[in-house]
Amino acid sequence: MVEPDSRRNTRHVVTSTSVVTGPSPGGLGQYVAAGLARRGDRVVLAGRTRSRLEETAAAIRADVPRARIELLDLDLAELATVRSAAARAADLGPLGLLVNNAGVMAPPYTRTADGLDLQMATNHWGPFLLTGLLLPQLVAGGDSRVVTVSSVGHRLARHAPLHDPRSKPHPYSRWAVYGQTKVANLLFTFELDRRLAAVGLPVRALAAHPGLAGTHLFANGQVGGFTGAVGSILDAAQRAVSQSAAEGARPVLMAATADLPGSTYVGPTGFREARGEPGLVGCSDLARDPDAARRLWELSEETVGLRYP
Repeated sequence: MVEPDSRRNTRHVVTSTSVVTGPSPGGLGQYVAAGLARRGDRVVLAGRTRSRLEETAAAIRADVPRARIELLDLDLAELATVRSAAARAADLGPLGLLVNNAGVMAPPYTRTADGLDLQMATNHWGPFLLTGLLLPQLVAGGDSRVVTVSSVGHRLARHAPLHDPRSKPHPYSRWAVYGQTKVANLLFTFELDRRLAAVGLPVRALAAHPGLAGTHLFANGQVGGFTGAVGSILDAAQRAVSQSAAEGARPVLMAATADLPGSTYVGPTGFREARGEPGLVGCSDLARDPDAARRLWELSEETVGLRYP
């Protein structure tokens, strides 16, 4: 069962329920969730560490005192826990928005309990499964959205990740795989939107990227955390050349709330899309390849054991 925050104002009528994955304290997810709470949404923070979810909830409430927040335990890297989280999320009722924000960036190779690469599991396989399991609730929400967070790093990918998902590439390049996960986010978004439209379901799929945002994601990927000296140095170096996490959240919020069609990709419009005002941005030819999107979709359904409508 999804656990409500004990201080939630239960007398307030819920107008929309939004699920945000990966709402780490101080990260993009926190600011996306705060923006949604500010517009009146009931916001579900979905992540793997309860104490960090509580920390994020407290930070949002400090900014938005009347925020309606609920917490959902979710580890996208393990398919069984994704299914468990989706089962608990059934108590939420109709959903207006799912923001697939959680992700990891270029960690060393790690094999998950399902035999999958950690990066691909967290950034693509898990979100693919979660979206499919929550789709009936999104359909029930009517005119709902799925917003998946990609990256300018998708341009690192030279081909889509269509190999055996349980085999380790040789050699293993963590940055090449990161690029593949991010192009997978876009291929998934565009194929999902096409399929939803084809069967007339009232859900749109959009994508967004934050530009170069000052979060802990880079340091986490390189050294496994940001508490040590090396992690602190990497973290500080990234923050020195990037925009804030709050600024990085703006394109995601635009994709989530603005009057935009499905298959739209939103990001910063400044130099090299690193920062600046949010707007419509382009992507690589690979990300728009319909054959690659179809093949990845079929592989994804087989990998996670779920067939979409």
